[in-house]
Amino acid sequence: MKTYVPKKAEIDHAWYVVDATGMNLGRLASDIARVLRGKHKAIFTPNADVGDYVVVINAEKIAFTGRKASDKTYYRHSGYPGGLREETLETVLRKHPERVLETAVRGMLPHNSLGADVYRKLKVYRGASHPHEAQQPRSLAEAFGAGKTGARYTSPTSSEE
Repeated sequence: MKTYVPKKAEIDHAWYVVDATGMNLGRLASDIARVLRGKHKAIFTPNADVGDYVVVINAEKIAFTGRKASDKTYYRHSGYPGGLREETLETVLRKHPERVLETAVRGMLPHNSLGADVYRKLKVYRGASHPHEAQQPRSLAEAFGAGKTGARYTSPTSSEE
């Protein structure tokens, strides 16, 4: 039996939406990274982009365990001597709540050009609204089925809001 390799025309990129309200950062980020890569599909191929799009709403309401809000530090460097900057999770969440989840998911994706392509399919929004209603996104629970992972996610629809 030969190994099946999906063709570009055979790959269907679905859209999923997840409400981050009260969800733990790490668990949510790992599940999102799994869907972005396409590991939840039977046609997963490590060297091809077979994953789906993920829209995250209410990023400002994400939950953390322990004292991460004050202890977790994000670093960046300007490239100049003495240009190291650091911010706590609390500060980043107040200024740019989208970046917290984006950074966590980005760290879980491959650090190459395929990872960059996959990362572009993540859409994170601060509030409850998003401009992707035309794509008719489904709940992230549908990507995982009825198992433990799928049970974590409820389906936010526009009629509930």
